[in-house]
Amino acid sequence: MEGGDVAAVEVRDAVVRWGDTTAVDGVSLCVPRGRVLALLGHNGAGKTSLLQVCEGFRRPDSGEARVLGLDPVGDHDELMPRLGIMLQSGGVYPWAAAGEILRLFASFAAHPLDTDMLLDRLGLRRVERTRFRRLSGGEQQRLSLAVALVGRPELVFLDEPTAGMDTEARHTTWQLIEELRADGVSVLLTTHLLDEAERLADDVVIMRSGKVAATGTPAELTAAAGIDLLEVRADPGLDLTGLRTHRKVTETSPGEYAIAGELDTKGLAEVLGWFAAVDAHVTAVSSRRRTLEDVYLSLTTQATVGATE
Repeated sequence: MEGGDVAAVEVRDAVVRWGDTTAVDGVSLCVPRGRVLALLGHNGAGKTSLLQVCEGFRRPDSGEARVLGLDPVGDHDELMPRLGIMLQSGGVYPWAAAGEILRLFASFAAHPLDTDMLLDRLGLRRVERTRFRRLSGGEQQRLSLAVALVGRPELVFLDEPTAGMDTEARHTTWQLIEELRADGVSVLLTTHLLDEAERLADDVVIMRSGKVAATGTPAELTAAAGIDLLEVRADPGLDLTGLRTHRKVTETSPGEYAIAGELDTKGLAEVLGWFAAVDAHVTAVSSRRRTLEDVYLSLTTQATVGATE
């Protein structure tokens, strides 16, 4: 494939070991051009190790990775000007001022973004002359994001991009990521914030103990999980014995019935069919579909022992 047909990131059967510990165990994923992929998982699930492979900071012990069609280790020098990388911490000079750091990284780029625009957009103007080590955690995160974006990258790696940010800064960061996608920039991000993933991601990969536990769009993952609460308004005082055979059903108040538990389309039809069979007069039906957070928690509730980032 050539040009835009090449995936921004393609990982096949990657394995990463740290000593006797397998941090990434046969993971495959793909980030198409111009899309945002959120990589989710508990600490120790292998997310950061996988990012290091994609960023070219280490080779996988087996499997392979291609980034913008190139080998991220062998073609590192050619690839780096096309990437924006925001690490969880470090990667900048702690004794330099915020504005100096951003302008230094801008000087490395052929066609950098305007640094004053980035300082203003990310709320860093008032700390422009403050040394990095004296910035708050949220300010350091915002500066690291500015450094990742200043070179107009084709692909951005964001490791916990909004950790430590206040609400306003989080929303500004979300807007910037949405603008990147609109401009055709590809984004691979890790986050522990499920609302962030649900809002930003075109695709989600959930990792557990170094393996892929689930993958799909947020809508696909939540639709597959089905409905986990159905509320029906009908005649009060119905005998619920037949309906309770396979499900937890309660009359929360007279005529208000709550049916808890995962319901697919067939299950939903069975429940409503029961109300029809007992000749109940149903006046309202509402449902709560499982969120991405529900799906994530259901897949990652088992404690991970021995894995490492």
